[in-house]
Amino acid sequence: MRSVPRTTLLAVFFVSVLTALPLGAQTVPELPAKLPAEKFTLALQGSVLAFPEDNGLDSDSGPILPSLGILAAWTLVKSFQIELSLDFYGVYYAYSYKLDRPVPAIPDNRSAFVIGSILGVQALKTFPLSDTLRLRAYGGPAADLRICLVADGLEGEDEKDASKQTSDISAYFWDRGHWFMPVIGAGLDFNLTEKLRMGLDTRVWFPAYRLWTGESLPSIEGWRFGVGLRFNIL
Repeated sequence: MRSVPRTTLLAVFFVSVLTALPLGAQTVPELPAKLPAEKFTLALQGSVLAFPEDNGLDSDSGPILPSLGILAAWTLVKSFQIELSLDFYGVYYAYSYKLDRPVPAIPDNRSAFVIGSILGVQALKTFPLSDTLRLRAYGGPAADLRICLVADGLEGEDEKDASKQTSDISAYFWDRGHWFMPVIGAGLDFNLTEKLRMGLDTRVWFPAYRLWTGESLPSIEGWRFGVGLRFNIL
């Protein structure tokens, strides 16, 4: 019996291997159409805050003032984040012994300068509208941690009276949970570049302490409203 040439056996072997390979086995895997959401982002925010009042002639009008803030967000699952925010503002106050609480003051009637730092922890949900546009909705607990200082530029009896008022203002703000002000908000974000996102923002803080202090207050007392811009660094 004649033997099969070795070269023929090798040829049959290679042809068998090639025909057994699936078509497209050598193609390069495709990249995902979209990159995964960022896990951690930082943001800077500038806002205008409104503290409405309804005290008639017993106080000056509610202040409208600028605020600067910083935010950090962590993505837990797709489109859901936990956000930590800190906003700073400064405003003049006086103490009304007739109303038995602090009231906003214009510079001429000032007693204390209050430095506020609003610390919030929010659950945030995003709703993509397109590759470059998304909606945000969020809410959570917040605390206005206020430092009360005697207003500058006062002398003599004015300074002595302002010192007492400042002490009473501080005691009120830190008593019975007057610092606890939960927040809800909504925003619209635009991607400016791959590393920068701009957002329009609206927020409302509500005076939860009214539920337990039993104070007789105007209906608008303690509510706060804010509008602003934020810039996320991705």
